[in-house]
Amino acid sequence: MNTPSLRIRQMSASPTLAMAARAAEMKAQGIDVISLSLGEPDFNTPDHIKEAAKQAIDQNFSKYGPVPGYPSLRKAISEKLKKENGLDYKPEQIMVSTGGKQALCNAVLAILNAGDECILPTPCWVSYGEMIKLAEATAVMVECGIENDFKLTAAQLEAAITDKTRAIILCSPSNPTGSVYTREEMDSLAAVLKNNPNVMIIADEIYEHINYVGEHVSIAHYPELREQVVIVNGVSKAYAMTGWRIGWIAAEEWVVKACNKLQGQYTSCTCTIAMKAAEAAYTGPQQCIEDMRQAFERRRDLVVKMAKEIPGFEITIPQGAFYLFPKISKLFGKHYTDENGQEQTISDSNDFALYLLQEAHVAAVAGSAFFAPDCIRFSYASSEETLIEAFNRIRNAVEKLH
Repeated sequence: MNTPSLRIRQMSASPTLAMAARAAEMKAQGIDVISLSLGEPDFNTPDHIKEAAKQAIDQNFSKYGPVPGYPSLRKAISEKLKKENGLDYKPEQIMVSTGGKQALCNAVLAILNAGDECILPTPCWVSYGEMIKLAEATAVMVECGIENDFKLTAAQLEAAITDKTRAIILCSPSNPTGSVYTREEMDSLAAVLKNNPNVMIIADEIYEHINYVGEHVSIAHYPELREQVVIVNGVSKAYAMTGWRIGWIAAEEWVVKACNKLQGQYTSCTCTIAMKAAEAAYTGPQQCIEDMRQAFERRRDLVVKMAKEIPGFEITIPQGAFYLFPKISKLFGKHYTDENGQEQTISDSNDFALYLLQEAHVAAVAGSAFFAPDCIRFSYASSEETLIEAFNRIRNAVEKLH
């Protein structure tokens, strides 16, 4: 029978990658498409990091490395955690993987058993649910509405925990919403979680440095939760190194050993040249992070101002990451005439994303991909000129709806 396994058939393809691919196809046809779909900084990797990679090639770092990563890189991450976060993780409690995505999937597969439950505050990143599905566990979606800035409350968390709950995935700053948990909000979640010591906490902190409120509060800051926490982070967003594919976890040694065992069977070590580049990122000058953060903040202010002028958009002000996540349900039921002269109706966020692509030539990702069907995600990791043109097109397209 020429069909993939049931595991693959039950898995959904990534909607963000699908939209990016569709935009690329249109561009190849000569259509001027502006893509606001992928969460990828448009900056180049800083020169001192690129130079370290070139030196690594010249110095013949071209053999297999240790599965959990070079000791020097794990030491650099350990020192970063102590200096920047006040967290004491030994190098033995750190493991490097091929991107934050693999680090996350390693953690999910190492922790969850078939039949376990994993709490997902939604909206959330598209791949969490599929990773949980791969582990044959159940994702328990907890809807966090725009009225609470898309953030989970302690009461919601307590209500979601059952005797089957094995883990929760928390992301702050958040993809797709840009929301950031305050210290008080994290205190309240920590109070619930400390009473549930069997619940592991996977803390996705990949957007840690793209923060506009000045304080990154990690759930790992709470000593009483230390044994429950798996921090997931990497260099992709903060250092504009998406293509270098370096992510990592910091956790109790049993988690690291389990992930090391898993990774040893299906990828082994990640790219040795990329690991040396990441080491330079953590040990070298850090001004590049602040320069990019400031640029993202200016772009945030720009897109919020422009989006507020678009009829039917309900806006929250992102406090981190580089995404705008407006609620667009006021546009549902509106109509437009397609290229074939047929009347079409905007029924959901998928329809609206398709309409923007066809009418405005702007690629965005429907909120349904993030378990928030009333919303749409725009990445503002583009130049200010590009963003101005994109949001002018979006406003014009919305104003054509009737």
